[in-house]
Amino acid sequence: MNIADIATQEYIEVDVGTRMGKVRSMFEDGNPKGIIVTNDGEYEGVISEREVLQSHVEDDAKVKALTKPSRNAPAPQVDREEDVRETARVLVESNAKVAPVFENGDLWGVITDDAILEAVIENLDTLTVEDIYTADPVTIEEDDGIGRAINYLRENGISRLPVLNENGYLSGVVTTHDIADFVIRESNSTTTGDRVGDSQRMLDVPVYDIMNSPVETINLDATAKDAVEVMLEKDYAGLIVTPEDDDRIVIGVITKTDVLRALTFTEEERMDVQITNISMLDTISREGVVEGIEEVADKYQDMQVHHAHVRFKEHKEKLRGTPLVHCQIRLRTNKDQVAGTGEGYGAENAFRVALEKLERNVLEMKGVASDEEYRGQLLRKLNEL
Repeated sequence: MNIADIATQEYIEVDVGTRMGKVRSMFEDGNPKGIIVTNDGEYEGVISEREVLQSHVEDDAKVKALTKPSRNAPAPQVDREEDVRETARVLVESNAKVAPVFENGDLWGVITDDAILEAVIENLDTLTVEDIYTADPVTIEEDDGIGRAINYLRENGISRLPVLNENGYLSGVVTTHDIADFVIRESNSTTTGDRVGDSQRMLDVPVYDIMNSPVETINLDATAKDAVEVMLEKDYAGLIVTPEDDDRIVIGVITKTDVLRALTFTEEERMDVQITNISMLDTISREGVVEGIEEVADKYQDMQVHHAHVRFKEHKEKLRGTPLVHCQIRLRTNKDQVAGTGEGYGAENAFRVALEKLERNVLEMKGVASDEEYRGQLLRKLNEL
């Protein structure tokens, strides 16, 4: 299936000279997946609500402050006849919910994550939530301030946080949209006074005051189709995963991105690798990343890697112009999940450090398996005496 019939020409477009205050209001009024940015009618990029929220650009600044290369790379471009699986991969690797669609070199429209999920939903009953969810999510407490929530969202590259009460039970969820909506509302209501002081007071407001409650939950045995149907019906980007017998305990999160990532899984001999923020790759290619992970995985022959996810995140710190980058590599295997993280100046250095840590963890897993096998052999021999 290609995207020719599911891409749309209905989208919001702004010029690079538009005020950021107006753009923030657009996200509040229409809740779009993303806004297309043009420069004298020519495609320039896409900005998302998360980028607007996490940026420090003032309302009077122009949109071009968020789309210039020094801030972020333009959204990926897909052809109108592109395959759905490849388009899903592009959205996942670019950490985007919308991508511009081109036809014969000209901007034709956009493709969204919802459009893809709606097109494939009938095929999702072969997957369960347990197959694709993210375990041990980052959480926040009711009394924590909005400023802390923003830091958690930014540091972990996520869009939602389960909120726990004083007993450690799930009481709500706060998302980037909730925070953006609150900040825009408060900013619009402020007409006088110290703006810096007002901003600080907003950041100190407890997340309890803006969180969504009650929370929509789902259990591990539910199908991916069940999860997507709820997300599309409720217009949620994700659901909290809880045990079937207690919806107060948070064990994970499943998002539309998790489902899109599952769509890219293949049965080819070559390992399936997804890279989040792939635009940050500098002196290393996508092929180099895949080969590095394959070399590590091959050192444990009994381990079959079902899927590998590599995530890059850029810090503000720089060395001679090269940013400090955090890299996480996570393998989903037939044995267990195993990961490695590292930091370095530039994506390649960060990847190499993370790869070394991953290799140590893989070999440790191999050693544990060997110890268990030896223990089993020893017990069998003792039982024979």
